[in-house]
Amino acid sequence: MTMQTTPEHLEYVLRLGDAALIHGQRLSEWCGHAPVLEEDMAMANMALDLIGQARLLLSHAGKLEGQGRDEDALAFLRHEGEYRNPTLCEMPNTDFAHTILKAFLLGSFSLLLWDRLGGSGDLELAAIAAKSLKEARYHAEHTGDWVIRLGDGTEESHRRAQAALDVLWPYTNELFAPNATDDAVSAAGIGPAWSELAADWEAAVLPVLQHATLTVPARTPFQSTGKFGRHSEYMGHLLAHMQHLPRSFPGAKW
Repeated sequence: MTMQTTPEHLEYVLRLGDAALIHGQRLSEWCGHAPVLEEDMAMANMALDLIGQARLLLSHAGKLEGQGRDEDALAFLRHEGEYRNPTLCEMPNTDFAHTILKAFLLGSFSLLLWDRLGGSGDLELAAIAAKSLKEARYHAEHTGDWVIRLGDGTEESHRRAQAALDVLWPYTNELFAPNATDDAVSAAGIGPAWSELAADWEAAVLPVLQHATLTVPARTPFQSTGKFGRHSEYMGHLLAHMQHLPRSFPGAKW
């Protein structure tokens, strides 16, 4: 590290790691359940990419924190309010269309974010971004193709895709909500304030949704707060499953 660690720096990296971890956990739920074998493999591979990103980011966060917590401790042994992932990541995948729309919205955001983080003054974070950028490009392209297939497909697939977009779209407000952590990290040259990515994200996402013949909901004042540690009712259930083994058998090795 070539710069002094600040609380904002640590929180920013934790947010990145938690977003990858929780989104990857949700995608992993599709293993063995996707509608076709090829997509079963694709979902599992995307989940593995995200868990791999989470490992690197949480390991880095542990070093920044300096309290001896490694990637496993940060992933499995924190309480709900300590996680900093956006609420969108933890939303349940109620059907295939819901999963695809969420992965597309998040993947398109990650693609922009990793691209910007490649120039981070935090050299370890920049290296993680360079690796993750290639994965995010595939995630955004693959899910974008599926969004179009579903939205501009059958009457049923269109209905499900539109229903998913209607539920998920309001949660994207949180991605771009200004906050003091982002301001400090941006000023220090560590990474962009997420609010800076809003225009480019819409420029990438809206044409795909239009091609899919989906109607984008109007923006509302609704604001979720997962990245500030205040999560939805779904987060506790997700963590109960995810943390069960390491909490039941502390320090287990195999």
